Amino acid sequence: MNFGLIIVGDEILSGKRQDQHLPKVIELLGARGLSLAWARYVGDDRRLITEALRHAFASGDAVFSCGGIGATPDDHTRQCAAAALGVALELHPEAKALITQRMQDRAAEKGLPFDADAPDNIHRLNMGVFPAGASIIANPYNQIPGFTVGEVHFVPGFPVMAHPMIETVLDTRYRALHGSLREAEYSVIVYGSIEAALTPLMEAVERDHAGVRVFSLPSVDHPVHGRHIELGVKGGETLLPAAYAALRAGLAALGAQTGPELVR
Repeated sequence: MNFGLIIVGDEILSGKRQDQHLPKVIELLGARGLSLAWARYVGDDRRLITEALRHAFASGDAVFSCGGIGATPDDHTRQCAAAALGVALELHPEAKALITQRMQDRAAEKGLPFDADAPDNIHRLNMGVFPAGASIIANPYNQIPGFTVGEVHFVPGFPVMAHPMIETVLDTRYRALHGSLREAEYSVIVYGSIEAALTPLMEAVERDHAGVRVFSLPSVDHPVHGRHIELGVKGGETLLPAAYAALRAGLAALGAQTGPELVR
């Protein structure tokens, strides 16, 4: 199973806020021997969000969607999820109970009576309106839950809430996958060559070593190595030694000048 990430919000695309989700999700997955296959940024546009979610639901991947699940006019993710699935929105009973308890607690903290019928409190229940068939994701920060439909998991845009919720999903629903996608990289610095000359070798290594991907990272102004190419292989740890040996043998046959080796 691949893992994907959708990050929703105009504030990210405009630069008003710096995205913290992508590096954190990569970190959380890596700590569990998993990896991120793809990521997508989407502004607060219902058509684009619906399109992104329709792809996510159809992909079969485990996908985390961050942002847009509040109850203000610029929050569209809940509605777009329902549209992508072709189902109705409904107030989730567990979410209603959690949100109501949160409102009661806040009123008690302020020494005020709780009025469930107050317009503000009725509006807050919209945060528990999810696509039909959804299950909740507990939010340890303020008890306002996220939700899951299939393999797509919806969490708030606030990192302080989203990241613990993502960890919970990874450590419960996907615990059996931990370590199953652990990858490594072997690479070498190549001087005085161009990618076009190395492409046949790269294609041969990928052809002869199933499950291994070859990569080429050229640099023109590296402070230590100057103009060079970092050429390597990545994939399952057990597959790499033979593929990397073939890569090094091919470089030697080409008379390539090589430098330091790297293992990640």
